[in-house]
Amino acid sequence: MAHTSVPEVLDAIKDVDFPADRDELVEAARSAGASEEVIKALRGMPPEQYANREEVARSVRVDPASDLGLTAAQRAEQARAGGKPGLSQHLREEPKTPIEDELDR
Repeated sequence: MAHTSVPEVLDAIKDVDFPADRDELVEAARSAGASEEVIKALRGMPPEQYANREEVARSVRVDPASDLGLTAAQRAEQARAGGKPGLSQHLREEPKTPIEDELDR
């Protein structure tokens, strides 16, 4: 399976005027002639409004070995914490609240 990288994704959306939503980012990447892997990575992002390229970089899921300038430990921490607050909740392990704990008993 082919992967893309964050720099490839960011290059594909370099002409986007932010804020932009996921569909606008996908359309801009298509217009720029981006690869199918880049399009898939953008389509895989949550359908949110993105304020800038940094938010896109944090939210897009790409090859874990892509060049983000981070150490392996920093990439692992980013994967555990997810991207933009409120996104990728399924990847986060949240402790139960006291109410949830009480209801589970």
